[in-house]
Amino acid sequence: MNENPTPTPPEQNPSSEPVLPTSRRELRAESGAADARPVPPTPQGDAPSIPEPAAPAVPGPTAPAYPGAPASGGYPAAPVPNPAPQPGLVPPAAPTEPEFGPANPPIDTPGTLDEGTFDRIREPRREGLALDGTWHQISKKYVVSQVVQDVFWLAVVLIAATVVTVATGEPWAFIPAGIISLFIIASLVILPRQAKALGYMLRGDDVVFRKGILWQRMIAVPYGRMQLIDITHGPLDRVFGVSKLKMVTAAASTGVEIPGLTTAGAEALRDTLIEVAETRRTGL
Repeated sequence: MNENPTPTPPEQNPSSEPVLPTSRRELRAESGAADARPVPPTPQGDAPSIPEPAAPAVPGPTAPAYPGAPASGGYPAAPVPNPAPQPGLVPPAAPTEPEFGPANPPIDTPGTLDEGTFDRIREPRREGLALDGTWHQISKKYVVSQVVQDVFWLAVVLIAATVVTVATGEPWAFIPAGIISLFIIASLVILPRQAKALGYMLRGDDVVFRKGILWQRMIAVPYGRMQLIDITHGPLDRVFGVSKLKMVTAAASTGVEIPGLTTAGAEALRDTLIEVAETRRTGL
């Protein structure tokens, strides 16, 4: 009886490529064999280092652009303390207010300024500026001279209206004449109060002039800025002995006219102002 010989596997060519598994079962067997293979030991001290995964970058607050500014990341910036003074550096001095010299005392006025003037100047109901000096007033004859002048112009207006009415036969000329007459009469009523509100004061550095009742005005002219002092008086002013003194400075808006002075008082005031002005200009 013949025995079947065991078939011998075909010889493999060493130069030929390995046969890759083609079925799912062979792929599973290959993966299980790979996992069962022992891992060759590594020498001590050379343990394989496994790199740790890098942490994701988290955007944080950026530095402020200047001390005390809030950070761009939304976090408030910490207050910056004042730097300590370094040795050898002198801190800047604090600004100080300018120091002015003592004011000059009021000048001595001649007694002629108060001869024939009103007794007391009319003060406003509310307290005004506190000035270091004495108010000098104008002459009482100033009111009389102004009344005579206003009455003269009132008569001229009425006579002119009458002449025009007679020449034309129409009374329309009395309409403007009546309006002008009302203004003249109103000025005559308030003239005494206006005259009592006029006054001037000779202080140490300037002369102060005030006028007005409803619309009050006060002007101060430094002695060193005076360029011209003029005295004027008209025909009626000479009759009543009244003069007007005008002080002219470099700025035309600061010129001051003091009406109603007596002739002797205007001359004395002119001489005093010229003397003081020369002294102040020399000091400049």
